[in-house]
Amino acid sequence: MCAGLLHYFQMIEYIFAFLAGGTFTLLVTVLEIYGFPTLSRVAALFPVVTWLSYLFIGHIDGALAVSRHAHFVMLGTLVAWMPYMFIIYYFAPRIGVARAIVLGIVVFLLLAFGFAAVYNKWV
Repeated sequence: MCAGLLHYFQMIEYIFAFLAGGTFTLLVTVLEIYGFPTLSRVAALFPVVTWLSYLFIGHIDGALAVSRHAHFVMLGTLVAWMPYMFIIYYFAPRIGVARAIVLGIVVFLLLAFGFAAVYNKWV
């Protein structure tokens, strides 16, 4: 009985995380479309993925695991996320939004996995 109840509450947490992520995605889009670009951009900056992930990781694996994860993400952001965003910023008006995003994702993945390989050897 207890295991079933625990599983039920874990599923509720996952559903909440899914809904929160979707809500923020919708919020960013709606704010931009309806003429609130500053609010849209601030909402896009909000760390909804790390916020929810760290709650789950902390609950399951503890504060040290969250700290280690945050260290990796903080450094990885500089290595992979910043170039990804620059590529979208620079290339969207030149080659179109979809192509710029695809190019950005390819570069992001190459840099992120390269960074992960180097990071795992150092840490």
